[in-house]
Amino acid sequence: MLILFLTVAMVHLIALMSPGPDFFFVSQTAASRSRKEAMMGVVGISLGIVVWAGVALMGLHLILQKMAWLHDVITIGGGIYLCWMGWQLLKSARAKKQAGVEAEAEKPVQLPARGRTFMRGFLTNLSNPKAVIYFGSVFSLFVGDDVGSGERWGLFILIIAETFAWFSVVAMVFAMPVMRRGYQRLAKWIDGVAGVLFTGFGIHLIISR
Repeated sequence: MLILFLTVAMVHLIALMSPGPDFFFVSQTAASRSRKEAMMGVVGISLGIVVWAGVALMGLHLILQKMAWLHDVITIGGGIYLCWMGWQLLKSARAKKQAGVEAEAEKPVQLPARGRTFMRGFLTNLSNPKAVIYFGSVFSLFVGDDVGSGERWGLFILIIAETFAWFSVVAMVFAMPVMRRGYQRLAKWIDGVAGVLFTGFGIHLIISR
């Protein structure tokens, strides 16, 4: 059982460290707004992992095999949401370019409505193409019929805790003053690159279904 837990922990950590929509969302939020806002996003992402891990432990790969249309719905819906996020970031980059970085930096940061960052983190994770692939195939390989209910609950808690811990570190690092100052200097470029990446993730998710 210990080997199973260590293996899953290592595989999941590698999956988390691989840059994707979740990472760019947390890092951009922490650098552009605040650590508190980024942590709200981390909680939302962790809740998304609760959903994915729970469904995977109940047999996500079997569900997707028997209901191919469901996979298409998840894929297209996720792709559309990621494209929307990318468009929002590209608009932000364009606005910063027009206003000028110095002028933009002097304006007070306008925080989103309470709960919006949490919901964006949650939806970003649910629409993450890596999550569909990872929990629908890789993670499911480690949870066979021989894995008992106690071990399944243990893996469930492990996955959620590891996700929360990793993205909390990301939020704290990118919320550091030096990172925030760097963001203010390169805000239009960072938002632009993040927007292109989110849009690219979304388009790839839609056309590769």
